[in-house]
Amino acid sequence: MPVDSLPEVGLALWHVADPGNVGTLVRSADALGPAFVALSEGSADPTSPKALRASMGALFRVPVVRFEAAPGRRVALVAHGTQPLDSLDLSGPMTFVLGAERAGLPQDVLAACDEQATIPLARDAESLNVAAAGAIALYERARRT
Repeated sequence: MPVDSLPEVGLALWHVADPGNVGTLVRSADALGPAFVALSEGSADPTSPKALRASMGALFRVPVVRFEAAPGRRVALVAHGTQPLDSLDLSGPMTFVLGAERAGLPQDVLAACDEQATIPLARDAESLNVAAAGAIALYERARRT
């Protein structure tokens, strides 16, 4: 799909290897979009049986592109230490960048992003599941537009 015909918002997944998480994020892009999903090499195949089940058919409605093709302002979602997501301007074309389930985003990917944001968590919580974080980011964007 040509980049200029993609929805204004999307998720870029860096090495998200669990097909259940990929499918769930595709489903969230459908439900809270319209949004696209961009996948890096090393991410699970969105057409695998587990990903298709998790997407509940949303894969047939959500544009899927290469990670590098994700347009707009890039906002990296990180577990701790940056500005809260609810304090960011979420208008205009943008891509939320999410990292691998255990490793998160490497420094070179973080450096290529325009901004970083954190979803505030309870004091003792370590992090969110990547699929939950992506859904919350899309919800926050949809809530404001």
